[in-house]
Amino acid sequence: MKAPVPQTLRALARAYPAPRCALDHQGPLQLLVATLLSAQCTDKRVNLVTPALFRTYPSAEALASAPPGTLERLIRPTGFFRSKARSIRSACADVMGRFGGRVPATLEELTSLRGVGRKTANVVLGNAFGIPGITVDTHLGRISRRLGWTRHEDPVKVERDLMKLWPRKDWTR
Repeated sequence: MKAPVPQTLRALARAYPAPRCALDHQGPLQLLVATLLSAQCTDKRVNLVTPALFRTYPSAEALASAPPGTLERLIRPTGFFRSKARSIRSACADVMGRFGGRVPATLEELTSLRGVGRKTANVVLGNAFGIPGITVDTHLGRISRRLGWTRHEDPVKVERDLMKLWPRKDWTR
């Protein structure tokens, strides 16, 4: 049986009246990088790592040209640091080379950055640019299936199912 969407969304709004992104950031670039670091890591740990990271490498240009070893040492506590360092350097090189140093503000452009998928793109769009998007992670997928809102395991299919059920204004929330 499908849980009623309007009542569920109202209950969530009452329980969480002012939701905010748990990743500390100042602007789209910091949020993009923090979201890349958050894969298989807690937001709390990412928030411990990013202040030193952004002091050392404050721009897309600096991150793109960061020596791999130095960048890896700074982000090591987030796990998978070699892969994450490659993703950060590559995405920032794309931002510099293709977007004039500015993080793009469309799903298509964000997902064209190396290492950036729909989940990361929707986090950035919703929280840095105010553009509604549904961020489907393991938890949202599981809860949505339990509530009967989707039967899919694939995050893109879950996202599309939820887009049909939820008002656009609630997507980021």
